[in-house]
Amino acid sequence: MKLKDKIALVTAGASGMGRAAAETFAAQGAHVIVVDVDEEAAGAVVDGIAASGGSATAAVVDVRDLEALKKLADDVTAEHGKLDILYNNVGIPGAAGLDMTPEEWDTGLEINGRASFFLSGYLTDALKASGNASVIFTSSTSGLIGSPFSPLYSFTKGGVIALVRSMALAMAGDGIRVNAIAPGSVETPGLPAFFRASPEETEKRKAAFFAQIPLGRAAQPEEIAQVALFLASDMSSFVTGVTIPVDGGLTAK
Repeated sequence: MKLKDKIALVTAGASGMGRAAAETFAAQGAHVIVVDVDEEAAGAVVDGIAASGGSATAAVVDVRDLEALKKLADDVTAEHGKLDILYNNVGIPGAAGLDMTPEEWDTGLEINGRASFFLSGYLTDALKASGNASVIFTSSTSGLIGSPFSPLYSFTKGGVIALVRSMALAMAGDGIRVNAIAPGSVETPGLPAFFRASPEETEKRKAAFFAQIPLGRAAQPEEIAQVALFLASDMSSFVTGVTIPVDGGLTAK
């Protein structure tokens, strides 16, 4: 029980990597706050955790709404008095290419960058109250090596990596560690959105892309969750300010 009696919050916690992390954290003894815009899906994750003997609650929040994020932070602080683990997992592929509307640009920045930045700020006092808190961000290999198809996505995910380094330095004095995970391809419901093609064409593109990965396949969400567990727990007690690629060797080439 590596997270016994810890309080954890996971954004985009109702599916994919977020769901896997929420379930993993709960299985290791944490009470998990599952944050998602999809009320039904978030409730299903909470019910599943409870059925497995874990502890969780759902919070339905549109992360583009800063007032809603502030209320979430206030509610967490009022109910628990602290936050031990903040997993800023939320993100979207966003618009492709360079020809996009200002609204598409704003949406990409709001969800991939602004939401996690402000939520971390709103929760700073709760993280300090932990005395041994861990903040985790989901970046991407696209933030490390770039994507020719989604420059906006690369821009936002690369910004996360710089933010993590700065926050790690700013928060170290309060016992707060800040790190990021940079997944490559992960078999989640959102993966097809990155290929932006018909189902048949998507399968072809996936196969071609996976062939470039040294381990020859995409990750499973649970494999990302295990790295999140490492960063959330005392196993990484002297690790801060780093981004860990979890990509089957893609960025080692």
